[in-house]
Amino acid sequence: MHIRQACGRKALLLLITVCVVLAGCSRMNLAYRNLHLLIPWSLNDYLDMNRDQQQRLRAQLRDHLSWHCRTQLPAYLKAIERLQNQVGQGDINEARLRAHYQSAKQAIQTIAVEITPTTTQMLRDLDDEQISELSEAFAKDRREREKKYLQPPLEQQIRERAQRMTERVEQWLGSVNAVQRQRILAWAHTLGDQNRFWLANRAQWQQALSEALAKRHEEGFDNRIAKLLQDRESFWTTDYRDAFARTEQAAFHLVNDLYALSDTDQRRHLEAQLGDLHKDLSSLDCLSESR
Repeated sequence: MHIRQACGRKALLLLITVCVVLAGCSRMNLAYRNLHLLIPWSLNDYLDMNRDQQQRLRAQLRDHLSWHCRTQLPAYLKAIERLQNQVGQGDINEARLRAHYQSAKQAIQTIAVEITPTTTQMLRDLDDEQISELSEAFAKDRREREKKYLQPPLEQQIRERAQRMTERVEQWLGSVNAVQRQRILAWAHTLGDQNRFWLANRAQWQQALSEALAKRHEEGFDNRIAKLLQDRESFWTTDYRDAFARTEQAAFHLVNDLYALSDTDQRRHLEAQLGDLHKDLSSLDCLSESR
């Protein structure tokens, strides 16, 4: 299962990007063990940070990752074990999927709260040139995503949406069969013009951040950033808000149906993938501090 919180392109802040990835990505171990590679690769995509800023960020990020590994990862391992057992017993249904989803949402919210003070201070320390770079990066981000996700005809958008979902599903189930492909395509049609709603919503959040940054030295900045990170729903567009419940429900139906349509080999593949993920994460050295 792939749950994603978009916080502005690859790295509005490395803290947000990496920590959110850690909450829902199957390569958590890679992120922990290759921190030195992630930092310059992500930040240089977004804005030019000076040496002092990069050094502070490295130290703060290591602290956050250590906190995450010691205090949050044990619960993730237990959740993976529960899901693996449910798959092994054929005991997956929509109610159980919703329970796992709610746990993931709470995990992401916990991370957002944890990193808010560091993120706020880091944003406050940006100079005018860096703020301008960030605004330009947002504009470039919007242009690129509009070209990729909005310019193609709607039918092409739907086909590409179905293809992306098929690739995600195959990571967990292995090759999908013809019936499962048709179910994914039906799901993609159900979302209709979701690309437009998603991108408009993303732009609105970016605009709210830009407005907050313009007043970064004024009273109330901390509260504005906390709201942007911890209460993203309050910045949703009306169209995105109206569509979200339908989109969320469609996703639950899709996952539930794909599991019901899966064969023995696919379920074994899923169980093995979960087992590999659990093994990978449980080998992290930082976990020894929490045991």
